[in-house]
Amino acid sequence: MNTLSYKTVNANSETVTKEWLLVDAENEVLGRLASKVAYLLKGKHKVNYTPHVDCGDNIVVINADKITLNGNKWEQKHYVRHSGYPGGQTSIQAKEMMAKKPFFMVEKAVKGMLMKNKLGAQQYRNLYVYAGNEHPHAGQNPRAINLNEIL
Repeated sequence: MNTLSYKTVNANSETVTKEWLLVDAENEVLGRLASKVAYLLKGKHKVNYTPHVDCGDNIVVINADKITLNGNKWEQKHYVRHSGYPGGQTSIQAKEMMAKKPFFMVEKAVKGMLMKNKLGAQQYRNLYVYAGNEHPHAGQNPRAINLNEIL
């Protein structure tokens, strides 16, 4: 019996094939959307997934201004930041953040689900979030994907 017939294939930067995916965030719950997008950014849906290689796809998320939150999170969820100076902490409610920067909520949720190292930063660069229906990546011919079929 040939024992070398079952070799494990490890992907590297030359053998990874990246494609462009289009995700419509309309009427999607923020956390569930973010976990599925992070799953695609990591490349875990591919056969040749390798944990230490960026083998995920480029993802374009449109209609980020039409996401939903469960329960009373529009009033209870706060985004906190600090300027670095004493007394420099500010917080903003989710509904106010949606009015100011609707794409920020999706970006922050997805970034929190990626690894906290250089590989996670590289994977985060493959995410493009837009508030409206239009995006400037039409030249890449992104393939529309239904998130309900992913997991």
